[in-house]
Amino acid sequence: MKKPYGIVIISHSANVAKGVFDIVSQVALDVSITYAGGTDEGDIGTSFDKVNEAFEQNEADKVYAFYDLGSAKMNIETVMELSEKEIILFNAPILEGAYATAAQIQMDEKPEVIQANLKSIEIK
Repeated sequence: MKKPYGIVIISHSANVAKGVFDIVSQVALDVSITYAGGTDEGDIGTSFDKVNEAFEQNEADKVYAFYDLGSAKMNIETVMELSEKEIILFNAPILEGAYATAAQIQMDEKPEVIQANLKSIEIK
């Protein structure tokens, strides 16, 4: 059974997004993890449509979002305004944040603990 919280990974690179997904998936078999990377043309950058789709395809109603650079964050923030999902966003390192969060969701850690841990590694 899938956990109530999911993870979405957004990168400017399709390869980075897929790579982070591959690593994180190893520790979180019961966590819904989706990702998007690159532009619609397959270049470096982000696509609102791809980002939105990553959130919509995630099975969880509450989703932790991780990103690599500014325009990825802007796309996530736009999705936050439009989506009915609860999107939880911290400025945490994409790989470390997603990996630690996925492991904690997998072991049913309390959301307050997960968020405190993310706050401790947040990039200022």
